[in-house]
Amino acid sequence: MQKDIRRLSFILLFAPFALWILLLIILPHMGMVILSLREKVAPRVYEFSFANYIDFMQEPIYWNTLLRTGSMSLLVTALALLIGFPIAYYIAKIAGKRSKGALFLLCLIPLWVSDLIRAFGWILLLRETGVVSSTLQWSGLASEPVEFLYNDATVVMGLVYTVILFMIVPLVSTMDGMDDAMIEAGYNLGGNGPTVLRRIIIPYAMPGIVSGCIVVFMLTAGSYLTPILLGGKNSSWFTEQIYEQFISRYNWESGAAFGFLLLFFTSFVVWLGLKLSGQTLSSTVAKS
Repeated sequence: MQKDIRRLSFILLFAPFALWILLLIILPHMGMVILSLREKVAPRVYEFSFANYIDFMQEPIYWNTLLRTGSMSLLVTALALLIGFPIAYYIAKIAGKRSKGALFLLCLIPLWVSDLIRAFGWILLLRETGVVSSTLQWSGLASEPVEFLYNDATVVMGLVYTVILFMIVPLVSTMDGMDDAMIEAGYNLGGNGPTVLRRIIIPYAMPGIVSGCIVVFMLTAGSYLTPILLGGKNSSWFTEQIYEQFISRYNWESGAAFGFLLLFFTSFVVWLGLKLSGQTLSSTVAKS
């Protein structure tokens, strides 16, 4: 009787999650796969074909944009790790109990508003008539308005600001479980700061590092608003190509194919990163 009750409880608890996975992830992706393998040969007449994927490979601007999106996403991930690691270490190992809550709150502030509002905030700061340009002119460092928008540096900065929390949280959760005696032992055995960092702290924090890098990379590669608004016409992000196929050209078949190509590409990068780091999903994302 108790076994049946536990089984029923498990089913009732797991059912909402299973329905969410089935209805919002599996079924839509299956529909997108079918859509991407259709070729329009006449009005409302479609045939099974790989033409959408072949068109992608034959058009250099498409796969160049995908590769550029991947490289920029890796850059954002690396910068988020370099900036987020010291912050996470301070929160986990140095800050007091009361300070941890306040620091986490500061990290959460960017998530209180939408991506659109955050992007427009950067625009107000960095446009020709914005705060930064006006300050430079007032201080005499610039003789005329300076445009900081619509370049790769601004896009990278905006993306790092958007995703850095997703790097900090897994790092804090991982390093918070590290015994301080391990660090003390490293110093007692003659190690200096860089040596302790390289031989003790980083290996221990590696699951959190890989977990944070995976989340940040996937979020960055799939971002749309920030690259478009901060990069303007100079932006070359693959999500813009997907949007153009769906909305501008009404070519849902190519849009679905492009979406899956982005998914396959980012998944391959994540798989390659796991292989190079010697980690697995079960020891990184699942553990974090």
